[in-house]
Amino acid sequence: AVSLPFAVGQCGNQVGCRFWDLALREHAAVNKKGIYDEALSSFFRNVDTRSGDNGPDIYRGKICSLKARALLIDMEEGVVNEILQGPLRDVFDSKQLITDVSGSGNNWAVGHKIYGCQYRERIMEKLRKTAEHCDCLQCFFIIHSMGGGTGSGLGTFVLNLLEEEFPEVYRFVTSVYPSGEDDVITSPYNSVLAMKELNEHADCVLPIENESLFEIVNKIHQMINSGKLGSAVKQNSLVTSSAGSAKTVPEKPFDAMNNIVANLLLNLTSSARFEGSLNMDLNEISMNLVPFPRLHYLVSSLTPLYTLADVNVPSRRLDQMFSDAFSRDHQLIQADPKHSLYLACALLVRGNVQVSDLRRNIERLKPSLHFVSWNQEGWKTGLCSVPPVGHSHSLLALANNTCVKPTFIELKDRFMKLYKKKAHLHHYLQIDGMEQSCFSEAVSSLSDLIEEYNELDATKGGPRIDASRLKIAV
Repeated sequence: AVSLPFAVGQCGNQVGCRFWDLALREHAAVNKKGIYDEALSSFFRNVDTRSGDNGPDIYRGKICSLKARALLIDMEEGVVNEILQGPLRDVFDSKQLITDVSGSGNNWAVGHKIYGCQYRERIMEKLRKTAEHCDCLQCFFIIHSMGGGTGSGLGTFVLNLLEEEFPEVYRFVTSVYPSGEDDVITSPYNSVLAMKELNEHADCVLPIENESLFEIVNKIHQMINSGKLGSAVKQNSLVTSSAGSAKTVPEKPFDAMNNIVANLLLNLTSSARFEGSLNMDLNEISMNLVPFPRLHYLVSSLTPLYTLADVNVPSRRLDQMFSDAFSRDHQLIQADPKHSLYLACALLVRGNVQVSDLRRNIERLKPSLHFVSWNQEGWKTGLCSVPPVGHSHSLLALANNTCVKPTFIELKDRFMKLYKKKAHLHHYLQIDGMEQSCFSEAVSSLSDLIEEYNELDATKGGPRIDASRLKIAV
């Protein structure tokens, strides 16, 4: 089964770059003989380049030249050019890239309406070509940010295209949400306009907040610098730094944050890439964690967040890892699922962990978590035997929980502050096909989503109420 990632916009491509780098290192650590195996085939093609760039795929034997199964799209050339000049240059070729020079000017309408129309055919053509190389296309991934113009506008345009062209293939979206102090003044407009598209066209969205990433990175640096962890943390861990890769350029401020998102994607896709006693298909996440089509936003938490120097972690650490996954410090969005309502929860564990360890920890944690009355056993578990590089085990928890509501309420408030004053609206309305109704429809879609979470929250601790469930499912 193959997953096909789309990196759209500056943020999407920077995160994508870290993902491909870490994925290659992860496979290299396991695949010592350099054989093209099933694990590699889920995200990479093996191409015989002796007959030119369009050489045939090789399905067995030695690795010749690995090409990532991916499309990189950005309306500015900077980040994509950096990738093409960096250590990953051989993993991509021009057939997988779509770039422009002028950017989207932090304007959703430019990305969605102008570049969407302009590049539609080229995107479709490259998408079909890339899909042809996939024997069994399982899902699409879109990695983008919500605040800029290309990520939010063109990113959601691509999402719509995927639904039109491949309606039966699941669409996963990793969306990076701007913080309240974002330097893009129009980011609330871009985010709310993009939210309407995510509500309608995504199967599963993993919202990630810049603020949370920033706090996690700060905490890790404080722990390292204070010496509290002694030698337990490597200064250049795989999560906090890109050191150890072939990079020679100095680290950028966002590298550490992007690494955390890349690690989330590595853990999410580990079952598709490696063997495991209880492998979890990516489609199973959507099928098991999304009881209502629109409520498909999953809160992710990741542990450990740094690489331990001592790989032989005693089993006590294993139980601690499950506790960490349910603490606020390890979440990639500023939310509090423990005190909100769970619709379902998935635990994706990597490393030498037994099913009995999973069961024991679920039983231990369950009493402190509030599950919706009609899904008290709403747990989905996955075990992948290959741990991340530098760990003995790791855990990714994905929760469908009403705690995402405050994020959406805050986003709506920031949107309304601008919208009431009609601030910057003219930049959007001067674009063909963009009308004021686009704004009112987008904020109305967000309000409806918030209301659906409100209705669920109202049932917390009470008996099952069928009427509101039926209403939500419509």
